[in-house]
Amino acid sequence: MKRIRTIIMGAAGRDFHVFNTYFRDNELYEVVAFTATQIPNIEGRKYPADLAGRLYPDGIPIYPESRLEELIKELGADQVIFAYSDVSHEEVMHKASRVLSAGADFRLMGPKSTMIKSTKPVVSICAVRTGVGKSQTTRRVCQILKDMGKKVVAIRHPMPYGDLSQQVCQRFATYEDLDRHKCTIEEREEYEPHIDMGIVVYAGVDYGVILKEAEKEADIIVWDGGNNDFPFYNTDLHIVLVDPHRPGHEVKYHPGETNLRMADVVVINKIDTASSEGIDAVRRSIEEVNPGAQVVEAASPIFVEDPAKIKGKRVLVVEDGPTLTHGEMTYGAGYVAAKKYGAAEIVDPRPYAVGSIKDTYAKYNHLSVILPAMGYGDVQVKELEETINRADCDTVIIGTPIDLSRITKLNKPTVRVRYKLQEIGTPTLEDVLRRFR
Repeated sequence: MKRIRTIIMGAAGRDFHVFNTYFRDNELYEVVAFTATQIPNIEGRKYPADLAGRLYPDGIPIYPESRLEELIKELGADQVIFAYSDVSHEEVMHKASRVLSAGADFRLMGPKSTMIKSTKPVVSICAVRTGVGKSQTTRRVCQILKDMGKKVVAIRHPMPYGDLSQQVCQRFATYEDLDRHKCTIEEREEYEPHIDMGIVVYAGVDYGVILKEAEKEADIIVWDGGNNDFPFYNTDLHIVLVDPHRPGHEVKYHPGETNLRMADVVVINKIDTASSEGIDAVRRSIEEVNPGAQVVEAASPIFVEDPAKIKGKRVLVVEDGPTLTHGEMTYGAGYVAAKKYGAAEIVDPRPYAVGSIKDTYAKYNHLSVILPAMGYGDVQVKELEETINRADCDTVIIGTPIDLSRITKLNKPTVRVRYKLQEIGTPTLEDVLRRFR
C-alpha cells in the first residue's frame, strides 16, 4: 500500500509533537518534510534520525515555509498538516489555499490525535493570543497548588531552537541549567520566574518522554501553554485567558478559539487597564461560544524597583519579544510603567537597531517606540545588546520577565518592571482549584 506523503507546517513546536504522537511509527504515512516559520533561523535543520524513529533512518529535512508550493510538487506531497499557532483564521485559510492550489490536501490535527494521558492530574493554562498574561497566571496557579501542599512540576510548551538531539527532554531547576542548555531569551523569560519560585520546569522535543520524567517528581502537572496553542496533554482543568485589549481576537485566531471553546475556566485579564467596551465584548464572546465556563476577572498590576529612575528621564523600553511580534501588541508592561511613573520621553529604538533587530522592525511594521527583546541565539542577543547600548537614553526599562543584565552587558542604568496576576471579585483561581485539595 502506498504511504501518504506528508509535509508538516510548523514553527519548532506543535509540528514535532504532531509527528511524535501521530506520524512517527505510523506506516500509513511518510513525512517527507517539515516547513518552518515565525521563529528566526530554525529552518535548514533536520529532524534527527534518533528522534524520527525506525521509519526515518536519515531523519527528516526542515525547509522554509516560503518554499511550500515548490516542495509539494518536488516531493509529491499528498497532504499538508498545519501545526503551529497564534495565526488568524483568515491567515490559516490563506495557507490552505496555497496548499490546495498546489494539489495537496490540507489538514489540522485535533486533541484526540495529539493529546497524551498523564497518570497525574493536569492543570493547563492557555490563551487566545500571545501576550495575554499566561505566565503570571501560571505562577499564580503554581503558588496556590504549592500552598495546598502539592509538589508541582511545570511543563512548558516547546521552544527547541537549538540542537534537537540535545533537547529531547530538558529539566530546569537552577539558573545554571539555563546556561547549560544555552537557553534563548524567550526560553529564559518563561523558565526563570518558575525557578525563582522553586518550581521545576520541563520542556524539549518529545513530550511523551518529558511527561514520564515529570510524573516521577510531581503530585500535579501544570501545563504552561505557549502562543495560543491548546495543550499537549489531556487536562483535568483547562484555564484559558482572554484579552480585553484585543476584543474579538478570542474568536478570530487559531487555535485560540479552540481553547476558548474547550475551557473549563476563562480568565478575563487586564481589566484594570482595558476599556469597558473591550471587557463587555469578550464577555459576550464567552457567553456565545462557551456559556458553561466559569469566569474569573483579573488585573495585572505592575511593580517597579526604583521609580525615580523613570521620572523625568528619557527612557528606552524593552518588552517581551513574542508578545510584540506575532502577538501583534504595540506595547507591554514597560510602556505602561514609563507612562505611569512620568518618563519625560520614550526614546524611539529604531534608529539604533542593528542586524536582525533592524530586520524585526521591517517584518513587524506595527512596532514603533518599543524594543522587542529578541534573542534567538547568541548572535541575536549580541545585536539586542548593541541596539540598547547605542540608544541615546537615560534609563532602560526592562519589561521582560527576566533580568537582561544576566546575559547582556548594558552601558546605562536599568530598571525592571514586574507584574503578577491579581483576581478581582469571585470566583478566584483558588476557588476553582479547590478540587485538587
